[in-house]
Amino acid sequence: MKDVDLDCLDLINRLGPLGPGALAREAGLHPATMTGILDRLEKGGWVARERDPSDRRAVLNRALRERNAELLGLFSGMNSSLDEICAAYGEAELELITAFLRSAVTAGRGATEDLN
Repeated sequence: MKDVDLDCLDLINRLGPLGPGALAREAGLHPATMTGILDRLEKGGWVARERDPSDRRAVLNRALRERNAELLGLFSGMNSSLDEICAAYGEAELELITAFLRSAVTAGRGATEDLN
């Protein structure tokens, strides 16, 4: 699985079933790129393509939740490392770091939206 595949799988997991066009917009990717990504995710058993109940011509991509534990396992090493890093900071410092990261994410999203 490629990094971009994981990014798209994360979006599908967080935002719910998405059509290829909506996923491309959320990921900031060209729509034509989504075919290969979704093919890999489906072949790997990470997503299922299903007909959109509100528009039978459209397809939604749904994350297969039964694979979430396996997905989390892929990040267990990094999560353990982050736990060790966070243990070196006090609660007030972690709150400050969290506030900074939230502000940075908000600024990044705003800048990305301005590009569209």
